[in-house]
Amino acid sequence: MNILVINCGSSSLKYQLINMDGEELLAKGLVERIGIEGSRVKHTTIGKDEVIIEEPMKDHKRALELVLNALVDSNHGAIKSMDEIQAVGHRVVHGGEKFANSVIIDDEVMDAIRECIELAPLHNPPNIMGIEACRELMEDTPMVAVFDTAFHQTIPEDNYIYPLPYELYEKYGIRKYGFHGTSHKYVSQRAAEILGKPIEELNIVTCHLGNGASVCAVQGGKSIDTSMGFTPLEGLAMGTRSGDVDPAVIPFIMEKEGLTFDEVNDLLNKKSGVLGVSGLSSDFRDLEEAAADGNKRALLALKIFCNRVKKYIGAYAALMCNIDVLVFTAGIGENSPAVREHICEGLECINIKLDKELNQVRGKEAILNKDLTSTAILVIPTNEELMIARETLELVKK
Repeated sequence: MNILVINCGSSSLKYQLINMDGEELLAKGLVERIGIEGSRVKHTTIGKDEVIIEEPMKDHKRALELVLNALVDSNHGAIKSMDEIQAVGHRVVHGGEKFANSVIIDDEVMDAIRECIELAPLHNPPNIMGIEACRELMEDTPMVAVFDTAFHQTIPEDNYIYPLPYELYEKYGIRKYGFHGTSHKYVSQRAAEILGKPIEELNIVTCHLGNGASVCAVQGGKSIDTSMGFTPLEGLAMGTRSGDVDPAVIPFIMEKEGLTFDEVNDLLNKKSGVLGVSGLSSDFRDLEEAAADGNKRALLALKIFCNRVKKYIGAYAALMCNIDVLVFTAGIGENSPAVREHICEGLECINIKLDKELNQVRGKEAILNKDLTSTAILVIPTNEELMIARETLELVKK
């Protein structure tokens, strides 16, 4: 079965076509600048050269038309006809409390996703536009919504309720939701496969470390806590997001700097994190290079980031009594030996012992320690698209 995976942003669209008989990637691509001058499709069929299609796209429907045309093109396509796409899996950021699992999309599901817009006003609307365009262009093809938040719906109440007046949860759904769920689910399952152990018997901490970053405690295959909260702003210091700060800092900054709510929200989400501390960059490669050259603020930013990750790992070790597996994934987690080393340094007290020689790996699966009596430390490149395709296949088969 061929499954098309769609991930829609407000002006972009990423896609992959996967043959699920062998989980083989057939084609992938990126649509840029939808509704903006200079829009284009960058399409690659595996085994063929990349093709760039430059054409005006007024909306997501036109973007998807060009994607589908590219997939069936006689020269650079991957399939002969649209009939070879048996299902479509859509990434949807927020499912609120309505969805604890992926679902077949129908009108009722669409209404529920729309109701979650206020929880993810930047992400759910473009996700919806992508689904609506696909349903119009491929009306007889089954479609599945896979939610970033769904994996975290197993978090127990005492971990997701904030210590605020309970009525605010009842009225507005203010609680921890968590994000990156598709990634945390994929790498935790893959870790169990690599180690040849039943996931039901493992306590796993997964570290999704990219420009957006989160840590998740996975016990018996289920998320029981995660660092992101009501929004992706909570938790770790990130590329441009502050992560955890004293809430009283916000009105203090607003008063002292004369900022509006929108301005301080922009400051916390887009001007803070390692960018704010370093004053240099949100790209960890830039920070590592600058720190090596003696830039003290770049070094400070890296230390703050690593310390935050370390604290969450320690907290989840306490929550689960022990950690059997520690996983690093996403851009930084997969590609920065230095960040992984700094995070693991000092965690020997909870049986995390990194082998510095084995740690010199980037962008591929690896086990980073030889001592089988200590916590297994793994690098696993995330594959959210494959996870979405797997969820889609399971539902469509049913």
